[in-house]
Amino acid sequence: MFPVEPLADALEAGEPLPADVETRECRVGAELHGQRLDKVLVTMAPEFSRSHLQQLLERGHVWLDGQQADTASRRVRLNQALRLELVPTEESQAYRPQAMNLVVLFEDEYLLVLDKPAGLVVHPAPGNWSGTLLNGLLARDPAAAALPRAGIVHRLDKDTSGVMMVGKSLPAVTALVRDISSREVQRRYLALAHGQAPQASFSVEAPIGRDPQVRVRMAVVAGGRPSRTDVRVVAQGESICALSCRLHTGRTHQIRVHLASRGLPLLADSVYGGRPALGMARQALHATELGLAHPISRAPLRFDCPPPPDFAQAWAQVAGA
Repeated sequence: MFPVEPLADALEAGEPLPADVETRECRVGAELHGQRLDKVLVTMAPEFSRSHLQQLLERGHVWLDGQQADTASRRVRLNQALRLELVPTEESQAYRPQAMNLVVLFEDEYLLVLDKPAGLVVHPAPGNWSGTLLNGLLARDPAAAALPRAGIVHRLDKDTSGVMMVGKSLPAVTALVRDISSREVQRRYLALAHGQAPQASFSVEAPIGRDPQVRVRMAVVAGGRPSRTDVRVVAQGESICALSCRLHTGRTHQIRVHLASRGLPLLADSVYGGRPALGMARQALHATELGLAHPISRAPLRFDCPPPPDFAQAWAQVAGA
C-alpha cells in the first residue's frame, strides 16, 4: 500500500495520454508531509528506479495540485494532490514496430537485402532506443519478432550508408551468421580519407578492442580481436585519398579504426580524428558491394549499391565520375 490516500476526485486534466501510459493519483498523507518529491514518487511507483522517476519529473510528467512539478528536492505538503504519469521507459520502445520506408535490393522468403541510408541506427542501444532498422523490420514483417534481433546478422554504423543483409527465417539467420563467421561473405566499402596513402594497395592486420582511454571508441590494442582490412587506393588527391576497402573480419568500427591507425582518418569522422571536407558532414564510408551464398539454396549472390548523393559528389571530386 502507498503511504498516501488515493484521490477520489480527478485532478486537472492535461493533454490526452497514450494508451500505454498509466496514471497514478494520490493525496499526500501526514507521514509524507515535508518529504522530498522524488522520495514520495518512489512510494507511488516502487517498481521503478528513483533515477527513472526523476527523469519523469524533469520531462513534466508529475503534477502537484494541478501544476507541473519538475524539482526533485521540492517538499510536499499535507493533502496536496499528486499525479504521476508513468510513461514507458525508452528501453521499452526498443522492440516495438515502427513503420519506415526501406530501400529493398532483393527479397525472397529467406533473405532481405537493403540499402541502408546514413543516419539510420541498425539496432537499439543507449541513446537510440527507437527509430532503428530493427523497429522498421518488425513493422514490415511481424514474423521478424520471432527471430534474434529481428533477423539482423551484421551492422553498419549509424552514419555509414550502403548494402546490408537480414535473415527472414531461423535457418537463414543461422546460415548467414555461420558464413560471416567463416569469412565466406565478401564486403567492399568505399572510403574517403585525409592524408597520403603509403602505397597503391596495403593490408592492415591489427587487433581491435575497446579504447582504454575513451570508452566510446575502439582502437588497435594488444589483446584485441584479430582484424584485417585490405585497402586499395582508387585515387590520391593532394590531401585526400579515395579508397576501396575489403573486410576479412567485421569488428566494430573496423575500417575507421584501421585507417586512422595508419594516419588516414575518414572525412568528417570526428571520433577518429577526421574533419568535414568536400561537403561531407558524416563519416565518408559507404558499403558498396556484398557477395554471399544464398542461405538456403547456396546460389551465389552479388549486390552492388551505388553511394548516395553526398558521398558520390565528394568521391567525384577526388576520383572523378
